[in-house]
Amino acid sequence: MKMADLIDANPNLLLMLQHFNIDFRVSDQTVMQLCTGYSISENLFVGIANLYNGLGPKAHPLFTRDDLVRVIEFLKQSHDYYRSDKYPQISSYIRQLQENHSAKELKLLEKFFNDYFAEVLEHLDYEDNIAFPYFIHLLKEKKSDSFRRELYSSIEYGEHHTDIELKLKDLKQLLLKYVKIENDLDLRRRLFFALYELEFDLYIHSLIEETILIPAGVSIEQEQDA
Repeated sequence: MKMADLIDANPNLLLMLQHFNIDFRVSDQTVMQLCTGYSISENLFVGIANLYNGLGPKAHPLFTRDDLVRVIEFLKQSHDYYRSDKYPQISSYIRQLQENHSAKELKLLEKFFNDYFAEVLEHLDYEDNIAFPYFIHLLKEKKSDSFRRELYSSIEYGEHHTDIELKLKDLKQLLLKYVKIENDLDLRRRLFFALYELEFDLYIHSLIEETILIPAGVSIEQEQDA
């Protein structure tokens, strides 16, 4: 299928392209042509696109080590999107609402979101500084490194891993049920859309880690320790 048609059917695929660092000007290229041009395996591209399209992952996806390196690059790009795009955008919307309204619940809303995003940043820093460097090392080594394995493993990462999008549901409930604001429908709609977009992409982010990265890491560790 042509990539432009797929984007038209599901605009969320633009987020996926951004995380792959692919230009949105896809012309009339098919998925295969686009993947060839950006040196991404079609298997990996379609696997992640299926997640964005609401389709579950394959039971036993077959990804190469090069694919998994691209997965880590994809996840790092998404980290930049959360830090540099969505957080400033949502914070700006909340501040604008505070400027226009005196509802005390808005201060609670701001505190809730800032506390929540502090947790998100801690999670992202952990992945950037500990988990991802470990996986890169694992993917590039050929033999078991028992000393390194004593310090860290895919299982440990899986135990530390959390679904960082879940608390956003509470934030949306505050806005939908408890924060009393009249008018400003345009601004409130933009805030909701930003929250839904962030929640959706964080969910896909967690799904990629849980269904692709962690299982692949465990499999490679078992293979090297055999």
